[in-house]
Amino acid sequence: EVLFVESGGGLVQAGGSLRLSCAASGFTFDHYSIGWFRQAPGKEREGVSCISSIDGRTYYVDSVKGRFTISSDNAKYTVSLQMNSLKPEDTAVYYCAVGLLGECSETFYRTGYWGQGTQVTVSS
Repeated sequence: EVLFVESGGGLVQAGGSLRLSCAASGFTFDHYSIGWFRQAPGKEREGVSCISSIDGRTYYVDSVKGRFTISSDNAKYTVSLQMNSLKPEDTAVYYCAVGLLGECSETFYRTGYWGQGTQVTVSS
């Protein structure tokens, strides 16, 4: 059974910080990508950031570069996203996802599974 445990969303003022964490289980893949995508009301899903289990390479969407940092500890299928200097346009539901391709890209989540999501709201 695939299971995602996501935490860390919430309400923060613009310029503030939040840290999202995720632990996934139920997978048996040696190579995968793990990270986050988001979806704001009325907008398409957007790959935010991911990290490859193969070589640790990361991906960030341009709008979060320099503000968000993704990390994964030695435990498989765990990932955190440190979000600093948050902006109102970062407001969305953030989903932790595991992609079944080891490479990391904007669309990494489309090949895999994701959790129920956690709401991030940034007030101006």
